[in-house]
Amino acid sequence: MNLNGLKTAMLMAAIVALFGVIGAALGGRGGMLLALLFGGGLNVFAWWNSDKMVLRMYNAQEVDAASAPEFYSLVAELAGRAGLPMPRVFVIHEEQPNAFATGRDPEHAAVAATTGILRMLEYRELRGVMAHELAHVRHRDTLISTVSATMAGAISALANFAMFFGGRDEYGRPSNPFAGILVAILAPVAASLIQMAISRAREFEADRGGAEISGDPLALASALRKIEYYAQGLPLPTAEAHPETAQMMIINPLAGGSSLGDLFRTHPHTEQRIERLNEIARQRF
Repeated sequence: MNLNGLKTAMLMAAIVALFGVIGAALGGRGGMLLALLFGGGLNVFAWWNSDKMVLRMYNAQEVDAASAPEFYSLVAELAGRAGLPMPRVFVIHEEQPNAFATGRDPEHAAVAATTGILRMLEYRELRGVMAHELAHVRHRDTLISTVSATMAGAISALANFAMFFGGRDEYGRPSNPFAGILVAILAPVAASLIQMAISRAREFEADRGGAEISGDPLALASALRKIEYYAQGLPLPTAEAHPETAQMMIINPLAGGSSLGDLFRTHPHTEQRIERLNEIARQRF
């Protein structure tokens, strides 16, 4: 198993364990077993369907060479440079400039970009962004991000259920309400921490991979600076409603970013990413 495969297995195991913790709070050992079975089943479902769920969530529209010739041909050219199969290409009708990749493997990958990013970036900047997304596909990061987004959303819903409806132990006695509240608070936090730690490391590697695929690290650096500037003033309603999907994007789409410092950041600081890309450019030339 490669490193990314090991990360995926660890992520899925940790999140299934969180299901068990919530299940124990709701129904003792019996509830824990049921929650573990539910979490395991959801993992399998998310493995095969999380990409479709996320694309549907963002109301992404698939395009082809006829409906979006310039964008489609740009992705095709970069996929060829990266040695990847041609991914499905989607457009999201939102003003905020952003993009993401999804899919369980390179043979079932998709890339999506907002109409805002297509309009605001110059061609070479957009090329750098899509090279970054294809680097995620090549590194097989897309499975990690889409599965974790699906599972984290389910954990938040189950934790809220635990807080508002409480639970019973294996003998049918009401469980400690304070334990339910504690689980409802800590379980989503733990799921987010798992997501964030993996997400930040992946972004640096995808920047490096994108620079390699495009052959133009300064274009990606310029794009990151421009995307962050415009994204701060343009909301992305779907991301606000489903914050567990924020880590999939090339730049954090959430208004205000993280209020708790670097621990809950979905992405590395953009200036750090730009500095690394500038260093790559210096090494190349």
